[in-house]
Amino acid sequence: MSKVIMALDQGTTSSRTILFNEAGEILASNSMEFQCQFPQSGWVEQHPEDIWTTQQITMVRALSEAKLTMKDVAGIGITNQRETIVAWNKETGEAIGKAIVWQCRRTTDICENLKKEGFGDVIRQKTGLVIDPYFSGTKMHWILKENEEAKSLARQGKLALGTVDSWLIWKLTGGEAFVTDASNASRTLVYNIFEQTWDQEILAHLDIPSDALPEVKGSSEVVGYTNLRLFDSSVPIAGIAGDQQASLFGQACFEKGMVKNTYGTGCFMLANLGNEGLISSHGLLTTIAWKINNEITYTLEGSIFIAGALIQWLRDGLKLFEHADVTEAMAQSVDDSGGVYIVPAFVGLGAPYWDPYARGTIIGLTRGTTREHIVRAGLEAIAYQAYDIFNCLQKDMGQSLPMLKVDGGATANNFLCQFQADILGVDISRPEILETTAMGAAFLAGLAVGVWPDQNALRTIRKEQRRFSPQLPAEQISVMVQGWEKAVNASKNWAKD
Repeated sequence: MSKVIMALDQGTTSSRTILFNEAGEILASNSMEFQCQFPQSGWVEQHPEDIWTTQQITMVRALSEAKLTMKDVAGIGITNQRETIVAWNKETGEAIGKAIVWQCRRTTDICENLKKEGFGDVIRQKTGLVIDPYFSGTKMHWILKENEEAKSLARQGKLALGTVDSWLIWKLTGGEAFVTDASNASRTLVYNIFEQTWDQEILAHLDIPSDALPEVKGSSEVVGYTNLRLFDSSVPIAGIAGDQQASLFGQACFEKGMVKNTYGTGCFMLANLGNEGLISSHGLLTTIAWKINNEITYTLEGSIFIAGALIQWLRDGLKLFEHADVTEAMAQSVDDSGGVYIVPAFVGLGAPYWDPYARGTIIGLTRGTTREHIVRAGLEAIAYQAYDIFNCLQKDMGQSLPMLKVDGGATANNFLCQFQADILGVDISRPEILETTAMGAAFLAGLAVGVWPDQNALRTIRKEQRRFSPQLPAEQISVMVQGWEKAVNASKNWAKD
C-alpha cells in the first residue's frame, strides 16, 4: 500500500499542496497565491473559484514535482482558513457571490444588535465563542439577508453554506460529499460544541436553514473520494481540520496543557484542554481541537487577526524593505525599538480585547525614529500580542505553561523567536518542519487510512530544530509590557462614532 499522504493547505492568501511520506518528510510542495478583494472599508472577500482552481493546480504540480500520480496517494488531508464562508447552488455546484473571508468586518452592526438583544450568553455557553464579525454565523445571516439568489435557493432547499473545507470536498468529490468536520463546525457560531450538533435555537435566531449546512464528521475518517473526472484515481479524503487545530495536531500537542502558536497572516495560540470544555473568563475561545474515534478533544484559543500581515504591510504599504527576510537583521541593528510601539489593529482587535472598533496605531515616534526602529516594533508587536494570549491561557487553566511550540513562516525569524521567549519567560520550541498545519492534516488522514497506527507513532516524527530560552531580566520586560498596554489602550474604540 502507498504510504504517501497529500495535504491540502488552503490559506487566506495562497493554496498549497504538500506530499508527505511515512517518515513525515516532504516529498514535494507547491504553492499558488490568489487575491483578496476589499470592496469597502473593513470588507474582505475572495472568488470561491480562485480558491478551488489554485488548490487544484497545486495538487497537479506537487504530484508532477514528485513524479507521482494520484494512484500513489493513500489519502488526502485538508486544512483550511477557518470562518471564511462560501455559498453555492447544490444542484449546479456554482458559487453564489464572493466568499466572505474571516477577516471581513461587514457584519459588525449585526453583531452589535445580537449583543444588545442579550444573545451573547447563549452563544458563549453553547459554542464557546463570542459574538464577533470574525465568525461564520453572522456572515451566513448577511448572505441570506442581502443576496437574492441565496434567498431563493434557501427557500427551495438548494442552498449550500460551507466553510472552505466543505467547498473543496464538494469540488473534489464532484458534489457527492457535503461535509465538514467538528473543528471547522465549532468555529461557525452556530454549532453546539457540547451537544455536537447544529444548534437550532441559534440557527433560528440568525434565520439560517439547517438544510443549508453540511454534515459534521470526524477529523480523521474517510468522508468521500476524489471524482474520477478530476484525477486518474479515486483517493479517500480522510482528514479535515481547521488550520489552527491542524497545527496543534501537527505539533504533536496531544496532552492537556500543551500549547502552540502559529505565526501566519494572523496569529493563533491554542492549548490542549483534553476531553472537557472550559469556558474562558479572560476573553479566549473554547473550541473543538479534533474529533477522532467519536472522542472530542477541546482547545482554548486566542486569535490575533494581524501578525504576518503587519510585516507585509510594512513591506508593501510603507515600502520599508523589499523582502521580509531582511527584517531580522534590521531589528537586530538597533538596541531597541526606540520607544516605538505598533498596535496592528487594522481590522479591530481579537482576543482578549474583542474590539472591532480599534484601529492600527504607531505611537512613540520621535525625530530619532528610523525605519529599523519601526521594523523592530512591528516584530515586537507580534510577540506582545502573543504575550497577552499566553497570560490569559495560564489564568484560565490555573497553571503555569512551561513551553510554547511555534510554527508558521514568521518563526524563521530568529529575532522574533528570541523576543517571544524573553517576553513570555518560557522556552520556545521551533520544529524542523515549519509546515505543521499541513503536517497535521496529513497526520489526521494518515491515521484514518493506516499509514500510521496511532498518535504515539506521530510523536517521534515531530522534531525540534531549535530552542530559544529567555535572556532579558524580568524588570526590563515589565517596563516594555507597560508600554505595550498603553499603546493598546490608545488604539481602542477609534472607529466608533
